[in-house]
Amino acid sequence: MRKATKAIAPIATALALGLSAPAVAQDLEPGESAVDIAGIPGVIAGDAQWETVWTGPMTADGMSTTPDGHVIFAQEQSNAIWKLWPDGRSFVELPYVTGAGATSVTADGRILAVERGCTDPGLMSLTCDRATRVMQLTPERVVIADAQADGASLGRLNDLTSDGRGGAWFTQGNLWHTDVEGNVTTTYEANVFTNGVVTSPDGDTLYVTDRTDVVALDIGEDGSTSNARVFATLSRDTQGFGGDGMAVDGDGRLYVTGDAGVYVFADDGTELGVIPAPRRTITVTLAGPERNMLYVGAMGASTPAGVAWETPEGIRNVAMTIYRVPLLVSGE
Repeated sequence: MRKATKAIAPIATALALGLSAPAVAQDLEPGESAVDIAGIPGVIAGDAQWETVWTGPMTADGMSTTPDGHVIFAQEQSNAIWKLWPDGRSFVELPYVTGAGATSVTADGRILAVERGCTDPGLMSLTCDRATRVMQLTPERVVIADAQADGASLGRLNDLTSDGRGGAWFTQGNLWHTDVEGNVTTTYEANVFTNGVVTSPDGDTLYVTDRTDVVALDIGEDGSTSNARVFATLSRDTQGFGGDGMAVDGDGRLYVTGDAGVYVFADDGTELGVIPAPRRTITVTLAGPERNMLYVGAMGASTPAGVAWETPEGIRNVAMTIYRVPLLVSGE
């Protein structure tokens, strides 16, 4: 098995715009680690190589995939949802999403998102009266939920996934659910804290991370959940933040980002392997026409001059890089 090299996409325009050009072969950038991808039978080849398709000085979080196979991601600092093309071009798909934190695409193509308002802890001087919200952004903008049952704030929202009924499950400390009428209830009380959330391809199982555990819940025909249990554990993440973003493929395998890379679990919870990445990954989706490209958003980036991006003092703009690698499987 040969060591995986990587391709880096040069920045096509000003870094602040986060646009990049088609990838070309190049050495590792500052902050990146060389990785050796071990093949996972039926999932990824041993000679697969990561390719950089986007990089910028702001976040690229809460990824999901549109019906035409394009990646969309949330960028909190620019208050926007971005769309990424296969050749590395990107543009704001949906502006004016205050504190955009994560996206979810429904089966019929509607885009949902969480708005974090002005809750960024690194921007304490920024104030606004916009509550944190669970939103439907397309085909029209609709506030799904903006408060708990007692009127309390939803808090600094993290991730979300559609429930297929006009509502969504979302994470913020615990796992919560809002129906289409905005009624918010607790779905799962975390042992540590929740982060990523996704459903199985058949819609029968809901997965949520609880630091290094992945918890599964059964979804009933009426949308209710039950039988919370530990589905899998991130075996190599013994110290850090634990599991973050998640995605599923068409065969029900679960992909979970962690400190060690992207964990791959079979639909029975068996760990099939870990795909290491050049940087710490926090979000993941399967995209492309066949959903056979694994895209990840990872922490850190370098400037066009080849220097590691350093966040200016007093500013929390977290630079990120988006990588992709081909799989042997297809998405949902």
